[in-house]
Amino acid sequence: MKTILAATLLLSLAAAQTKPPASAAPQQAPAPAPVSTAKAEDVSSIDAILAATYDVISGPAGHKRDWDRFRSLFYPGARLIPTRKQPNDSVVTSRVISPDEYVERSSPFLEKQGFFERSIANHVDRYGNIAQVFSTYESRHNAGDAEPFQRGINSFQLMNDGKRWWILTIMWQGETSDNPIPAEYLKK
Repeated sequence: MKTILAATLLLSLAAAQTKPPASAAPQQAPAPAPVSTAKAEDVSSIDAILAATYDVISGPAGHKRDWDRFRSLFYPGARLIPTRKQPNDSVVTSRVISPDEYVERSSPFLEKQGFFERSIANHVDRYGNIAQVFSTYESRHNAGDAEPFQRGINSFQLMNDGKRWWILTIMWQGETSDNPIPAEYLKK
């Protein structure tokens, strides 16, 4: 028993001597500044940043989007994550991309086809400076289309740094016949 206690004490002392002092712990570098400064009205509230997101990606065919405005909504290092079921099997996949990659991949389609996306209901959960929003959306090629070509849910993760709201992540999945949007996410 004394041998076990002595060995435990020696191991504890050796471990304590190998730990770096608290002052030597690595410091997290501050996040880099966003590409452009956001409009104050775009980031003043949860509703405002959601509305700005839908507004900036929407527009008629041939209309250039304000991608600097889009980028200004995102915290540095933010991610966009489309999620979908593969057409010929039941495998669900996601792709993690940056706001810049979204712009590169989406702008040709959005500007060629015309694209209007709007929120039809938002379910907001907030605690302190963080929020999670399930934003149910409808997508149309023309603002006046009677029916959307797609519906789904955008899952926003947001943070307020004391000055403004930031988007950290948007993950989304489109509605399918075998995965309809639950009624609770269609209520305003």
